[in-house]
Amino acid sequence: MKPKDFISRLEESRIVAAIAAAEKRTSGEMRVWISEKERTDALAAAKERFVKLGMQKTKHRNAVLIYFAPASQQFALWGDTGVHEKCGDNFWKSIATGMVPFLKEQKYTEAVEFAVKALGDVLARHFPREPGDINELPDQILRD
Repeated sequence: MKPKDFISRLEESRIVAAIAAAEKRTSGEMRVWISEKERTDALAAAKERFVKLGMQKTKHRNAVLIYFAPASQQFALWGDTGVHEKCGDNFWKSIATGMVPFLKEQKYTEAVEFAVKALGDVLARHFPREPGDINELPDQILRD
């Protein structure tokens, strides 16, 4: 799929609102990245982008990147060490598996909302919002 087609089908305001709502319950941070480039390994690209965005610098190492490479028909989830230590590999697989039916039906906004809700629930359980918590990372969808 052409990245511009993918992007045009996303309802950015709904996604940003979902991220903001999820982050009200946790000190965790979430971001969405859409790459316009062909990727052979979306997970490796997500890890690299995570670092380039400085997402590993959150106070509790509890940020998560939802990464899409529509030209390659791939996506990946990358979480910082704090999240991964608490959740493990099966957690990431379950969220990815839950996103797939939405993506197959071209319900891209719903796929992201599903991931954000699931991530928010887990982040709220392991990293509840603290007094004085600030939004460490912007919530908007990012692209290259």
